[in-house]
Amino acid sequence: MLPNPPQTNPASKSWAGGSSSTPTNLRLRRPKSTQVFETYWKFAAKRQELFFARIEHPDQGPWTDDPILQEHKFTNAYRASDRVSQYLIRHVIYGGDFDLQDMVFRILLFKFFNKIETWEHLERQLGPITWSGYDFSAYDSALTKLLDQKQTIYSAAYIMASGRSAFGESRKHRNHLKIIQKMMDDRLPDRIYQSPNLKYVYETLIEFPAIGPFLGFQLTIDLNYSEILQFGENDFVVAGPGALDGIRKCFEDTGDLSAPDIIRFATDYQHQAFDDLGIDFRDLWGRPLHLIDCQNLFCEVDKYARVAHPEFTGKSGRKRIKQKFKPNLRPISYWYPPKWGLNEKIAGRV
Repeated sequence: MLPNPPQTNPASKSWAGGSSSTPTNLRLRRPKSTQVFETYWKFAAKRQELFFARIEHPDQGPWTDDPILQEHKFTNAYRASDRVSQYLIRHVIYGGDFDLQDMVFRILLFKFFNKIETWEHLERQLGPITWSGYDFSAYDSALTKLLDQKQTIYSAAYIMASGRSAFGESRKHRNHLKIIQKMMDDRLPDRIYQSPNLKYVYETLIEFPAIGPFLGFQLTIDLNYSEILQFGENDFVVAGPGALDGIRKCFEDTGDLSAPDIIRFATDYQHQAFDDLGIDFRDLWGRPLHLIDCQNLFCEVDKYARVAHPEFTGKSGRKRIKQKFKPNLRPISYWYPPKWGLNEKIAGRV
């Protein structure tokens, strides 16, 4: 069994998302991990091995001997390696020379639908996607055309709140277009550009209708992929619902640590964990797991444990994994935000 997070004084460690008002002379109650926390690290390593196997041997599936990974769909160990994130980074963010207003608009529009096919349809119908060229009626018409053809315009990755209570439109996409328009009209690009840290970006985003904590944090990370923000991804984290379930399965008692504290611990502890388990973890061309990756891994291990450890239950009570793995053979030329310094390494190894 892996060691549990150490006792710590809240004043002695800058836990991500941590607080607070706890007296500095008190010591925090130590969390107690379960066997699922060991599986967390094994899953991360297996998922990353699968990632590299698909790059190195694209025609030699199933790329893993793990039957759960063979049958079910899981995101990558590194969030930025997922197909949709890769498209966002390469084509939406770095696919042209965009000013601040256009960049923020493009990221928001893409992420509200989070579907490559929807974005490409809008480009075909409307041309280059920019805030300066935005027209509600034109975007509404293009999206309505897809719906009339019985096509899905949203990704199934997460459920977007409809926003109907704010704008009253009968169709979800119309409310979302109006939310984006409100964000732009309320000077969101300038406000986040002037942000002192990631937390401020997040707090600014969740002021708007339909932007809850989960989506607000995801948008914060996506905006930080661009050059308009220059914050480290280990500055701030928010635990989504899936991650909370994963943490619940990994720890029978989280002690006095919050969910962001646990994610911070996992991020800081990763090298020791892999060493303790005798795992040769293949990181992302020298980049270790960051807070957003460890947050996502807690979400994915929640799903994985439904099969591997059915005796552990999360708050949601879900007992099966809905999405089956279906290989998408459309090739990806992996490319990351240039400020990470990875692209030169990839060019020399892939």
